[in-house]
Amino acid sequence: MTDAAYLLVHEDREYLLEPGEEFGTDLGVIEVPEDVAAGDEVETHLGTVFEVRALRGPDLFNHLERTGAPMMPRDVGLVMGHTGASGGDRVLDAGTGTGILAAYLGRAGADVTTYEVDAEFAEVARDNMRTAGVADRVEVRTGDLTDELDALADGEPFDALTLDTGDAPAVVERADDLLAPGGRLAVYSPFVEGTREAALAAREAGFDEVETLETIQREMDFSDRGSRPSTAGVGHTGYLVFGRAP
Repeated sequence: MTDAAYLLVHEDREYLLEPGEEFGTDLGVIEVPEDVAAGDEVETHLGTVFEVRALRGPDLFNHLERTGAPMMPRDVGLVMGHTGASGGDRVLDAGTGTGILAAYLGRAGADVTTYEVDAEFAEVARDNMRTAGVADRVEVRTGDLTDELDALADGEPFDALTLDTGDAPAVVERADDLLAPGGRLAVYSPFVEGTREAALAAREAGFDEVETLETIQREMDFSDRGSRPSTAGVGHTGYLVFGRAP
């Protein structure tokens, strides 16, 4: 893993900064040493002490630069759990966006090739991969995955295919050509129509263990009166289709 940024924390303040970076706050100017390490303390010019912490998975969601709505940690967890992506795996991803999923996959040790059609989004994602310390494991390509399917199918097969795009069903139709035997498929969509198309495409492509899940999560409220699920917010984030290549 390449050098990543660090979290500098003081009480309820936290800043994502890189070694050698200088950052001004109302608590003073933070000058991060080039040789900074987790566990160090950095003092501003006004005497405020910040604790240096290693960057963790949830910090990626909270602090990476966003180009839209990133995949929520609850959905990332399902993708990671159902694909089992880990060290040495090759993952093909499309719909990079902010790059939250790609960064998680890279930090798990997988080698990721991810496609993003928007050139500006792709450049932000590359910066985010450097910040996350996985630029050596995650290659962000600018382009549409559907234009590269023939070339990719002729190359070394992938261990997992993860999709977060509107044209995911068209890719799923070719997924068996892209994946190694037993390789895993994961498709995320905020809409049920695209989810249905992806699930049908997976079945028609001969995938095993095809299942579709809706991600719903509710926070709990605890008070003197009692305990109950929170009535605030919406628990739904999206739909996920999973499958295993024959």
